[in-house]
Amino acid sequence: MRDVAVVGFAQRQMEEFDGSPTCVELLVPLFAECYEQTGWSRRDIGFWCSGSSDYLAGRSFSFVSAVDAIGVIPPVNESHVEMDLAWAMYEAWLKIQTGEVDTALVYAFGKASAGVLRRTLALQLEPYTMTPLWPDTVSLAGLQARAGIDAGLWDERAMAEVANRSLTDAEKNEYAIRKGGSSVEELLSRPRYADPLRKHDCSPVTDGAAAIVLAADDRAREVRDRPAWIGAISHYIDPISMGTRDLTRAPSAARAAAAVDLDGVELAELHAPFSHQELILRRELGLADDVRINPSGGALTSNPMFSAGGIRIGEAASRIWSGEVTKAVAHATSGPALQQNLLCTLEGKN
Repeated sequence: MRDVAVVGFAQRQMEEFDGSPTCVELLVPLFAECYEQTGWSRRDIGFWCSGSSDYLAGRSFSFVSAVDAIGVIPPVNESHVEMDLAWAMYEAWLKIQTGEVDTALVYAFGKASAGVLRRTLALQLEPYTMTPLWPDTVSLAGLQARAGIDAGLWDERAMAEVANRSLTDAEKNEYAIRKGGSSVEELLSRPRYADPLRKHDCSPVTDGAAAIVLAADDRAREVRDRPAWIGAISHYIDPISMGTRDLTRAPSAARAAAAVDLDGVELAELHAPFSHQELILRRELGLADDVRINPSGGALTSNPMFSAGGIRIGEAASRIWSGEVTKAVAHATSGPALQQNLLCTLEGKN
């Protein structure tokens, strides 16, 4: 296996992006930031891979126009996944492992404010018995939260503690669109939004984009004194049918955790769009009590569709670069109620 590291990361997160529906205007400055971090130009990138959704954009082959942000003359080696940035990064990591390329830039974008996101995401449900009912993501998360409360696995106070910590940590994150903790009691006094969820238990609709640069072996060492080396990547998928799985569990997350080495992890960036989902993930991953969770504020403070999972990787890598931690794990999810889960460990080894 080749040693591959994250050596560049750029992001933009906002409540609403009033601009190009293809998000080219978002991507161009992100690429420029990645070039500045690495000292490279587009000619130094061996492979490009993007993540986005035609359903979110409202038209077919929406990713094609986004390629304009790269510049395609001369032609580039490019691919696309209808998934989060984290899965685009996984494809790029595999591409580097083949030896065909030594470097890659992966990016993702989404303009969630253009429609009703919670309704649009019903299209990812089982198409024969679930999608025709149009159950929205917030309502399904409410059912999941209620199932955990009724089973005695967590309570509303535990959920509020997650939200309060996230909002407080987000005060140091310039990209977070929701920030400012208060107190657990104050959060619990707020009205319910989708029983038992309150607004702060749910990630905000967020527009945004992000980009990650990967490099192998000496190419990574040329760019960073302390690259964030990828220790392992693993992802699994649970059944799509909501009636065939225990919503209080995330078996695919547990299987992914078993496939990577989490010993010595100091920090975890978990892609938990709802407060109770962080509680599920912490249990399934078996994280120790001293592991710092989501110092960026996490998805509860900003959750751009198709970028948020990759942003967890970028946030973890940034803390490896700075020397704040030596080993971290980043998590991304997709699908309803933590159906799909990806884990990536990052290390600051020499």
